[in-house]
Amino acid sequence: MAPKEIEAKKRRTRSDYVFHQVYRTRWFDNDMYAHLNNTVYAMLFDSIVNSWLIAECGMDPFSINNKGSDSSAKAETNSASQVGIMVNSYCDYFASVAFPDVLDLGLRVAKLGSSSVTYEVGVFKQGEEEVKVVGGYTHVFVARETMRPTKAGMEERVRKGLEKLVKGGGKEGAKL
Repeated sequence: MAPKEIEAKKRRTRSDYVFHQVYRTRWFDNDMYAHLNNTVYAMLFDSIVNSWLIAECGMDPFSINNKGSDSSAKAETNSASQVGIMVNSYCDYFASVAFPDVLDLGLRVAKLGSSSVTYEVGVFKQGEEEVKVVGGYTHVFVARETMRPTKAGMEERVRKGLEKLVKGGGKEGAKL
């Protein structure tokens, strides 16, 4: 990544992110060096993204209800007919956090394509303004049954939900 992009990420503030969630770190989150283990960041990013997808995009995996044991039975669902497949992830670390820190996670969409979205998550310590970590990943939306992209791109209700995460796209400071 170009130094200019890294410097821009280091200057992120909470207001750069549309949706926020609080995470209370656990003793279990620390690694042997007494800071948050790298794998915890991936879990945090996944959790905030999926919270949004469930609440705002109709991608609730718990609303799928398979009727009967016959494999030809049609699934009844209120959920989107697509799933997001992760094709890329990244994480840039600027400062450590550790248990017992309380974190403020911010989410926004960095890029919205016809069938893909790149999310960005900022990690802040509660009570501090400097961003500690900026990371995220890219989803490509594919048909649930074939696991292949569709010619039509992502479903309209998914797109509308994700558009709310584009800075300036509305729902500023959204909380679930």
